[in-house]
Amino acid sequence: MNICFLMYPWEKIDPEKDSSLTLIKECVRRKHGVALCTPANLTIRNSVTYASCTVVGRMDKVPKSMRTFYNKAELREEMLPLAGFDVIFMRANPPLDPIMLNFLDSVKDDVFIINSLQGLREANNKLYTAAFGDSHSNIIPATHVSKNKEYLINQIKESKSDKMILKPLNGYGGSGVILIEKSAMSNINSLLDFYISNSDGTSNYVILQDYIEGADQGDVRVLILNGEPIGAMRRIPGSDDHRSNISAGGSVAKHSLTKEEKQLCKQIGPKLVKDGLYFVGIDVIGGKLVEVNVMSPGGITYMNKVYKTRLEEKVIDFVETKVLDKLQAFDRRSRLRKTVEDA
Repeated sequence: MNICFLMYPWEKIDPEKDSSLTLIKECVRRKHGVALCTPANLTIRNSVTYASCTVVGRMDKVPKSMRTFYNKAELREEMLPLAGFDVIFMRANPPLDPIMLNFLDSVKDDVFIINSLQGLREANNKLYTAAFGDSHSNIIPATHVSKNKEYLINQIKESKSDKMILKPLNGYGGSGVILIEKSAMSNINSLLDFYISNSDGTSNYVILQDYIEGADQGDVRVLILNGEPIGAMRRIPGSDDHRSNISAGGSVAKHSLTKEEKQLCKQIGPKLVKDGLYFVGIDVIGGKLVEVNVMSPGGITYMNKVYKTRLEEKVIDFVETKVLDKLQAFDRRSRLRKTVEDA
């Protein structure tokens, strides 16, 4: 099997923490062909979609240490057609580049892409979470999305809570997430101007959510594979930051899913699979769904460490199964067509 990881450059990888590298190493261990490319390296040559790829050389013996694997990996550069891969594994960081998806549209029928292009289009920003909430569901906190400053200010004033969370629509890794309080309303105007207005005259959407009690104790990151939870961890904010993201200085601890959290996963799992979102990370606070991370969900290295497990094996097992199913379906279709042609 040949797998292309569409992600960030090799030199940007932190071998001690990077989930993508963990997946790459597992593929190399299984003797699969592995290459990686960035969205900026996609191109079309003679009407065929190619990528300037960094190919990871095969290893007779794969080092156990992630850092040793990273340092010893032999890399070479090749221009390769994307349709020649069995799998394209999406691991690029948000925000989503729509042009990248346009390149991939040309190969989506030939290659298994995780996650699906349509799913990525629908769920690449934080609006997707709102799809799980309705008048009969208490699955998400009360959420407002707008670029209208007056509307947002009114929602803050009308909220029963003294605190709310404000964040950009396309942020990731906790970037731009701030806690606002009614007692500091004098700063709201300037904050919203900063988040909404761009220097070129365009504007951005922002998200305003009710503050969930207990959020100061952190959140729960759950990795979901094919609609089922495969691992979880609690992320605890640092002493000087309300955000629990690891990139923002948070720490991690073991976490066993509560009955409420298991029910949440069961409730959203079928929709994730239906939308082709096979491998995602969800963030949960107080039993409520806060975010769905569909592009490059992290946490594998942390969960492996605290639970002494190897979640990457489950992920690559799933990918292998999907590719086998696709090949068997193609073979069956070819045989049936030949039967008809020979009749």
